Amino acid sequence: MKYEAVIGLEVHAELLTESKIFCSCTTKFGGEPNTHVCPVCLGLPGTLPVLNKKVVEYAVRAGLALNCTIANFSKMDRKNYFYPDLPKAYQISQYDLPLCSNGYVEIEVDGQTKKIGIKRIHIEEDAGKLLHENTDGSLVDYNRAGVPLIEIVSEPDMSTPEEAYQYLTKLKSILEYTEVSDCKMQEGSLRVDTNVSVRPVGSTELGTKIELKNLNSFKAVQKALEYEIKRQIKVLEEGGTIVQETRRWNESKGITEPMRTKEEAHDYRYFPEPDLVPIIVTDEWKEEIRKSLPEMPHHKRERFIAEYGLPEYDAKIITSSKKMADFFEKCVLEYDSPKTVSNWLMGEFSRLMNETGKEIDEVPVTPQMLVKLLKLIDNGVISGSIAKTVFEEMFGTGKEPEVIVEEKGLKQIANENELREIIKKVIAENPKSVEDYKNGKEKAMGFLVGQVMKATKGKANPQLTNQILKEELSK
Repeated sequence: MKYEAVIGLEVHAELLTESKIFCSCTTKFGGEPNTHVCPVCLGLPGTLPVLNKKVVEYAVRAGLALNCTIANFSKMDRKNYFYPDLPKAYQISQYDLPLCSNGYVEIEVDGQTKKIGIKRIHIEEDAGKLLHENTDGSLVDYNRAGVPLIEIVSEPDMSTPEEAYQYLTKLKSILEYTEVSDCKMQEGSLRVDTNVSVRPVGSTELGTKIELKNLNSFKAVQKALEYEIKRQIKVLEEGGTIVQETRRWNESKGITEPMRTKEEAHDYRYFPEPDLVPIIVTDEWKEEIRKSLPEMPHHKRERFIAEYGLPEYDAKIITSSKKMADFFEKCVLEYDSPKTVSNWLMGEFSRLMNETGKEIDEVPVTPQMLVKLLKLIDNGVISGSIAKTVFEEMFGTGKEPEVIVEEKGLKQIANENELREIIKKVIAENPKSVEDYKNGKEKAMGFLVGQVMKATKGKANPQLTNQILKEELSK
């Protein structure tokens, strides 16, 4: 029997407001444990929450960008559960009247476009963070408690781990473009829970759902789903039964492991939050927020193809990140070769960002610095290969390219007499390659050029090197 997977995702995104959802404490990441707290977010007796209007605005902003219907009337609810990371022993969230519903995003997989439904987006407060550093027990840092979240719940419209990966990539891009969240998974600003089940191909009934947690990257989501789908199919093929539960992803072992049985909605004993009035979003406010939305990634991609002549692949990669797209446009304002800029962003820039785990706005290289480097190549001051060395130094130190070139003596040798003497020496030391070239073996020329570059530590002007080599070899 053949099986298919049914996948739905729940994404928690922390909002980029300056203060928490119900108090004026800072939402800034980090800080000494329990220093970004007050009686309200610590849930002390006698305190009352006051809803941050910016939280509602950002949630509506995300909802509109994700093609949702925005409710004119919604409310906050209490979700009761007893964990040490929730000081009140309940979470203020939304249950039956979410702020946003019935949205969608479109993804592309294997050249095909697929629409993934978004069931709802609701606002809620984040919990604190448990620290398991003490062997005698766990500690709790409440700095994160009360940081505003939106939870984006997809429909179970995905059937492969690749679709889930593409959905998350598209969702992250939209949240970054609308500037409602910085989506830094390493700081917990974006967290993903997956729900996955399997069923016989052609069946309309859903299988038993498993929730997966502890997913710290989109690649981890993809790998965890691949494993879990195979595990569930194996259980069913051996005559077993899937038990509804929450499982964690063990990255080092590459497996999912049981964590706890999954609660049902009624276990949370939801009821309307008595200390907060309903949320009213007028049509006028909604329209005001809609007009403030920026150019979305798919629109920007189409414009980059039309305006800058970029190949579709380049445009897709660059516009997937708002920060990279902004960096690109600042470069092409001063350097009229969009494809060259694109090559550097997707090449050396992305390589070093991946190696260091940095975002483009955390790198000391500015658009103006990259443009200066490209102009040094165009003006023959350095070669393309030397430019990569210079760029790596720029990336690590933040120094200007011309300073690095001067300090390290990396200027190209463009003096014809100096270069000719070096080439004559290379020819004298490689008689076999000279003979091969004269016998029509073109590869010999490449070898000789390489020897000149080796002798000059890559500083020989490539065009001049080829010209002089041909002159000397024709004698």
